[in-house]
Parts: sequence; structure tokens; C-alpha cells
Amino acid sequence: MDSLIFDIDGTLWDSVAQVAEAWQTVCREENADAGLITVPGLRKEFGKTLPEIGVSLFSGLEAKDAIALMEKCCTYENEYLLSHRPPAYPGVEEVFRTLSKRIPLFIVSNCQAGYIEVFLEDTGLAPYVKDHLCPGDTNEAKAANIRTIISRYQLKSPAYVGDTIGDYNAVREAGLTFIYAEYGFGSVPNPDFRISRPSDLLNLKI
Repeated sequence: MDSLIFDIDGTLWDSVAQVAEAWQTVCREENADAGLITVPGLRKEFGKTLPEIGVSLFSGLEAKDAIALMEKCCTYENEYLLSHRPPAYPGVEEVFRTLSKRIPLFIVSNCQAGYIEVFLEDTGLAPYVKDHLCPGDTNEAKAANIRTIISRYQLKSPAYVGDTIGDYNAVREAGLTFIYAEYGFGSVPNPDFRISRPSDLLNLKI
């Protein structure tokens, strides 16, 4: 293994409660049903692309209107998270500090532009992350963004750490080793490796 690429939500932190609060605020301002936004409901949606989440949550709206509302939710979410900071999962800072001395670390997540930067600012992990990509930056899906990182840095044997079947499918499409964060939001039946806490990465032999 010459590098690690990370998902964020359910892998490095749990921002669902704060995101729900932010999206509920936008829904009230837009006269949409804020009751559609719940923490358990969002946990099931995280890992999908944002347009998919918008269409799923706001199924009573036309797809274009649901996606437009989702974009407003995400714009406010970035602002909200800077003042309502979710903590990284226990052990994440040590993992990043230790592993970044050995191999480059990257983040590729299905999120809006600016979200990864907010995560890095909130957690203080920016010094340990070499690069990051998301659909909001590239208009590309996760597998394509993973391949871009691999090509950009000429990675030979990267592994991806994620927690949902969407992560798994993207990683398989990109041809990487998949490390399943089983403490996260999703269920993955046949990962290459499993971790029950972030600190397990320090002892994982690949």
C-alpha cells in the first residue's frame, strides 16, 4: 500500500445532526417540509450523490426543484458547520498524524464544493492531507475522482477507506483495495479489510 484515500461521512466524522439542523433551516426558509429532514433518514442517504439525495428526500418535488433545494441546503450547510463543528471520530487525528509520515493521505467524497475544506478546518487535519476531490469540484462521480487522484500522483497500490456500499462500488470500479469502516453508516458484504475503529488502520497490514 503506497497511499490511503478516505471518505468523510461515517468514516472520519459524523456530521449528520448538524447537517440535519442546517437543512431544516433552509427548508423552513424555502417553505419546504422541514420534517422530511431527520437524522435517521439522512444516515440512510449519506454516501449517495447529492442529486440522488435531493430527489430521494424531496420526492414530492420535480427533480430539478429537488436538486435546486438540495444545492441551497448544501451551501448553507458549509457555513453552518464552521460554527457548529462536529468532532472527528476518536483516534482520527492520531491516525492522520502518524500515517502521513509514512504515506500520502487523500480524501475523495461525494459532497458539495467546499465541504472537504470545512471538514479540514473544523478538525485541524489539513496539514496531513495531500489532496482532495469531490463532485462539487469536478462534476465527476467518486470512481472518476479516485482515478484522477491515482493518475495525478502516480499511485501504484492505493487503498480506500469508506463505510457504504456506494463507496465499495466506486472503489471496485476504480480497481482499488477497499477497507470497510464498519462503525460507519452503511453495510458492505465483502470488503477486502475491515476496521472497527479508525485506530485499527495503524496496525493494518496490506
